Amino acid sequence: MSGSTEAAATGAALTAPGPRVADALLPTRSFDVACRRVLEYLRRAVPLGAWAVTRVVDDHQLLLRVEGDAYDLPAGVSMPFTRSMCHTMIEGTTPRIAPDVREVPQYAAMAAAAPVEVNAYVGTPIVSGDGRLFGTVCGYDPSPQPDALRDQLPLLDLLSGLLSAVLDADLSATAASRELERARREAETDALTGLLNRRGWDRFVAQEEERFRRFGDVANVVVLDLDDLKTVNDVQGHDAGDAYLRRAAAVLAAVVRRDDVLARLGGDEFGIIAVGASAEEAAELVARAEKALADAGVSGSFGHAPYTIVAGFPGALKAADEAMYEQKRGRRAGLSRTPS
Repeated sequence: MSGSTEAAATGAALTAPGPRVADALLPTRSFDVACRRVLEYLRRAVPLGAWAVTRVVDDHQLLLRVEGDAYDLPAGVSMPFTRSMCHTMIEGTTPRIAPDVREVPQYAAMAAAAPVEVNAYVGTPIVSGDGRLFGTVCGYDPSPQPDALRDQLPLLDLLSGLLSAVLDADLSATAASRELERARREAETDALTGLLNRRGWDRFVAQEEERFRRFGDVANVVVLDLDDLKTVNDVQGHDAGDAYLRRAAAVLAAVVRRDDVLARLGGDEFGIIAVGASAEEAAELVARAEKALADAGVSGSFGHAPYTIVAGFPGALKAADEAMYEQKRGRRAGLSRTPS
């Protein structure tokens, strides 16, 4: 192979790595991915019966992730922290690496009381950025190990330090994401009714449109235009009008199902995306809403239309609007024919 050909091959290998190489080269920003990679590495480099990352909360130690098949201890198992070897390791009264736990009296007593056989232990803390204990990286084996196991302490320090750094970055990113979501919810919440506003409705539609098209999911769009809001405002004042809107919003919120999307679209108009609802189920939803509104002294005109892949949510909203205005015109025409 010539020098240029070899260089080209090397460049191709670097720019187009295989799946396993590509995964290894990706930066680790999430704590769970970092835990998986660290435990997989430890299982290869220091092959104990089981390696685990744990979370310590109050007096409980939760197994977040486990690698190894020597014990039947799946992730999610919780145990009393004060009875664990990690507890005395954190306190500094026992060593972080014990090739033979029988040589450490406290470990020996805990091993004798343990439901599984433990004859070798390795542990190190994971701390958050403010120095608080988050949990531990720990390893166990049913058989005593060579004294050379103690030589792994620098590696253990390095890996637990890396996990602590990733943990701190992930916690900070999560906090920032939650703050952003809170700000977005505030920006997308109608101040008067507490419902989603038109901006939030439009964002949901934009996000869900592709998913609905991809899977052909079922949904119906329902719109409601309240009657008499202008009359209430003109006769009783805007405070009464606001109360009228809030009453309507509370009734609708009590009627819709858990997964439905309810929004005030503006003025006296409300919208519902009945997720997963057939046309019959949407009609039943409208009937329940009409009765509940009437019981609360609120009236309005409804329209509903099914979501279709062809028309999408915008088409369903337009069709529901047309159906609503048709009902409103019919009601007005009926009222105009009513004898005085």
